[in-house]
Amino acid sequence: MNDGTERESPLEEVTVRERAEFAAVWTMVRLLGALPRGVARGVGAAIGDLAYHALSRLRRVGMRNLELAFPGLAKGRREQILREVYRNLGCLLAEFCLMPGYTAEQASRFIRYEGLENYLRARDRGKGVLVLTGHLGAWELSSFYHSLMGYPMGMVIRRLDNPLVDRFVNRIRCLHGNRVIHKDDFARGLIGSMRAGETVGILMDTNMTPPQGVFVPFFGVQACTASGMARVAPKTGAAVVPGFLLWEKVEGRYVLHFGEELAVISTGDAEADAQANTAAFTAVIEQYVRRYPEQWLWMHRRWKTRPAGEEGIY
Repeated sequence: MNDGTERESPLEEVTVRERAEFAAVWTMVRLLGALPRGVARGVGAAIGDLAYHALSRLRRVGMRNLELAFPGLAKGRREQILREVYRNLGCLLAEFCLMPGYTAEQASRFIRYEGLENYLRARDRGKGVLVLTGHLGAWELSSFYHSLMGYPMGMVIRRLDNPLVDRFVNRIRCLHGNRVIHKDDFARGLIGSMRAGETVGILMDTNMTPPQGVFVPFFGVQACTASGMARVAPKTGAAVVPGFLLWEKVEGRYVLHFGEELAVISTGDAEADAQANTAAFTAVIEQYVRRYPEQWLWMHRRWKTRPAGEEGIY
């Protein structure tokens, strides 16, 4: 299984632009990573504020999504949520840059578990664990912290367009035993991991296209959603456990929430089961997003793919 630390193409194929992008990313990680955590998060939040004002197209997408999800919400409140999203993303950027220096003791000062027993009970069944998650809260930090605490896991991700940045980012992600399963090796890697009794996290809240995706409700609007988890779970007997690392304002720290294992429908009708399970898993993600709307990636065109005959949303 590819752990994300090896190049897929010779160095001579890397362009000047890719080298420049890598240099910029490397410099940012080193600079933010050298700052005290509080200062780094402050800088990250400021970067988020700048991005909110500078990236008008993404801001419009975010507002459109919030209109779809919360039609009764005042425009001012939607704008407030979106501003907080950008600030939280800036803080996540800072956390990513700081991750290489974190120890378990340090990270536990600002991260705690809730429901770890749910994960451990599912893991101990020995048939593998599929962690249902999404672009909510501090998703990059969640798998890193879990590995730092002695629970390394696989992560299904899309390769970054820049191979140098992809390798660099994956090295940080995998410092404590995590491994990367690229989406172009999704089925084989995921089934193999479950047969080995391993844990794999899947971000299941992005727009897809058929046949990889099926249409299920998300905030009452049909959304084309990845069905891989819903197909692998019945086939392998793997446990499906929700997992989200969320910022709790009252506590002033992150909490890694593991929900109770979800029931997996398995009637023998593979397509109907995939549809039903995907809908059930998506409903769980929606529940978390409704509780923490200022921490979800509203700038993603989640409802881009439409059922046949429907007009585009964006």
